[in-house]
Amino acid sequence: VASIHKNIMELKDQYKTLVGEKGVTLSGGQKQRLCIARAIIRRPQILILDDALSSVDTNTEKEIIRNLGSYSKGTKGITTIVISHRISSFIKADNIFVLDKGRIESSGTHRELIKKSEIYKGIYKIQKLEE
Repeated sequence: VASIHKNIMELKDQYKTLVGEKGVTLSGGQKQRLCIARAIIRRPQILILDDALSSVDTNTEKEIIRNLGSYSKGTKGITTIVISHRISSFIKADNIFVLDKGRIESSGTHRELIKKSEIYKGIYKIQKLEE
């Protein structure tokens, strides 16, 4: 799900590698993906990912999001909450909440929010231009 297996297999001792205090031998993206993998292994009822993909590249982010979607749908009783500024991280979510100054400005699916939330639509347009 976290797309980290290949990186682990490239480490000196693979899954037995000691990565040092605070994972100093890993990149930011590798640390984030390792944390996601560790969380999923625990099979939580609620999985909260707070800006958990900020250090991964776009292709890896898409792969992880696709994997998380499949995982969440295939695992009964799990709720996944994704907190992010990147719309691509949650574009296929069942329900998206748009916050403005600490309050819920709007909620709905991506399609619904494009129609009814100027804030969401504006952020989406800016992020599409940056791709």
